[in-house]
Amino acid sequence: MLNCRKCILNLKPYVPGKPIEEVKRELGIDDIIKLASNENPLGASPIAIEAIKQAADGVSLYPDGSCFDLRNAMAKHLSVEPDMLIFGSGGDEVIFHLAMAYLDPDSEIIQADPTFSEYGTAATIMDAKVIAVPLKDWTHDLTAMLCEVNERTRIFVITNPNNPSGTIVSADEVEAVLDRLPEQCILLLDEAYYEYVDDPAYTRAIEWVIQGRNVLILRTFSKIYGLAGLRIGYGIAPKHIISALERVRMPFNVNSIAQIAAVASLADPNQVARSREMNKTGKDYLYKELQRLGVSYTPTQANFVWIDTGLDSKEVFTELLKRGVIVRTGDIFGCPTHIRVTTGTQAQNERFIATLTEVL
Repeated sequence: MLNCRKCILNLKPYVPGKPIEEVKRELGIDDIIKLASNENPLGASPIAIEAIKQAADGVSLYPDGSCFDLRNAMAKHLSVEPDMLIFGSGGDEVIFHLAMAYLDPDSEIIQADPTFSEYGTAATIMDAKVIAVPLKDWTHDLTAMLCEVNERTRIFVITNPNNPSGTIVSADEVEAVLDRLPEQCILLLDEAYYEYVDDPAYTRAIEWVIQGRNVLILRTFSKIYGLAGLRIGYGIAPKHIISALERVRMPFNVNSIAQIAAVASLADPNQVARSREMNKTGKDYLYKELQRLGVSYTPTQANFVWIDTGLDSKEVFTELLKRGVIVRTGDIFGCPTHIRVTTGTQAQNERFIATLTEVL
C-alpha cells in the first residue's frame, strides 16, 4: 500500500478568498466586489504595469535566480546589505524556507491563535510541533507565549500586524521577547502589512537584523504594492540565517516579471503614500458606519477590519455573496461570528456597508 507521510494527514488545505470568477460562474452575476483577501484596490503602480508590458518579450528565458537587480534595489531601499535578503514566490514561500532549514521532528514553534495559517502548515510538514497560544483582547499574549518556550523551541512567531485581527505589539514589547529567547530560537516577525501601520510605537526590526540578532523579518509586495498576482515576498535577516535559507531555496523560484515589477514599484514615490491615504480614509469610514450599526469591530493597523456580526459568519458570508460582495468568514480562524473585510475604495466601502445593513 502506498502511504503518505503521517504528519501531513494533520493538514487542512489552505482555502483562499473566493475568486471573483468563481462567484460569477456559481451565481451568474457580474457586479461583484472582492473584499476578502486584503488586496490593494488601487492596484499596482502604473510604473510597474508599464515595466511588466515591456518585460513580456523576455519570458522565454529563465529568470535571474539571484534576483540581482531586485536584491540591490531592495538593499538600498532598506539600508541593509544585499546578502541580508532572500526572495520568495510570496512571503509564504520564505516561511517554508525557514521551516525546511530549521525545523525537525524534535522541534517546536510558538505562534498566536488565531493568526496566519502557513506557519503551522510549514511546521507540520516538517513534523514539528505547533504551540498555538490564544490572543488576549485580539492581540498577541506575549507573556503566555514566552511561558511556552523551552529547549525545543526553534521559531517564535509574531505576526505584526496580526492577521486576522489587525492588531500590533510595540517595538519595545517585541524587543523584550527577543531578549528572552534562547540562542537556538529565531524570531519570525511577519510584517506583511508593515507599510500600512501608522502607530509610532511600531517596529525597529531592521535595527535588530543589522545587530546580527536571530530575527527574520517577512514582508511582501502583495499588499500595499498591489502585486499579489505575481507572488513575490522577501525576508530580511542576518547573513547566517539567510545563508541557511538559500540552501533550501529552489532555483528560479521568483519569476522574471515579478522581479521587474517589484523593482519598478520601489521606483514609484507615490505608490505607498496614495495607498496608505486611501486605507486610512476607508478605515475611518468603516469605523463610523459600524458604530452607527451597533456592530463590534477591532481597530486595525492593517488594510482590513475584523468585525463581529454576532451572527453565523458563514450565513452572513452567503447573504453578502448573493449580493455580489465577497468577504472572509471567521470560522476558518475559529471565530464563528466574525468576518474579515478588506478596506476598499470609497465606492466599495459604501457598497459593503449598504449590503451589510441589508443582510443584518
